[in-house]
Amino acid sequence: MNHAATRPDDRPPPLPGRVLMAQDWRDLAFLHWAVDPDRVRPLLPPGVAPDVLHGRTYVGLVPFTMVGAGPGRDRPVPWLGTFLETNVRLYSVDRRGRPGVVFRSLDCDRLAVVLGARSGFGTPYRWARMRHDVLPHALGVRHHWASQVRWPRAGAAGARTRIDLVVGDRREPTELDVFLTARWALHTQVAGRPLHIRNSHAPWPLHDVTLLDLDDHVVAAAGLPGVTDREPDHLAFSPGVHTRFAFPSP
Repeated sequence: MNHAATRPDDRPPPLPGRVLMAQDWRDLAFLHWAVDPDRVRPLLPPGVAPDVLHGRTYVGLVPFTMVGAGPGRDRPVPWLGTFLETNVRLYSVDRRGRPGVVFRSLDCDRLAVVLGARSGFGTPYRWARMRHDVLPHALGVRHHWASQVRWPRAGAAGARTRIDLVVGDRREPTELDVFLTARWALHTQVAGRPLHIRNSHAPWPLHDVTLLDLDDHVVAAAGLPGVTDREPDHLAFSPGVHTRFAFPSP
């Protein structure tokens, strides 16, 4: 069964309960490909279905920098709380109609973060060699990301990506921008138990993007071969937002 997303704007509902952790997400690129919902349905955990907009769902490739992550309300952990990350994500809705994202892979360059997140939240973090360069360009500011998975290697053969783009002017969010960025939750499961983890942040400031180069094998390693062989259907860049997470709930 497909669910149609109903998101009137890009502002989150109030965060329930105490704050589990807080962090900044900075210098994010959003690259998305439209796919048939049936393509991703087998890749979602029990209890959630593909979230759709105009009959299509999306596969996202999102590189960014995590800054100042830490427990509770705005208590950043030095060094360990700042790292590079690139994730492959799908768009989901549960039986209660709550939209969210499902991560197929999350690559970062902090092994301790990988081990903690895999055990505590059931999220498929992997340790990777990563770099992010910010460079001048005639069209604006150029961002270059590159990563190669180091561990675990099982199921991640050839899992590498290279993204090169130039950031353009600020834009007003489109309907698709809001669908893809105003999610407010993670759907996951730990020991077979489904979990819903809420987050809250200000509306995303979004910019146009000129894609210079993309050589991606991470999405294929996440169970979606061939998706990134064509140009993305959606591109955006954001300087980032400050984010807070609630404790998991069923």
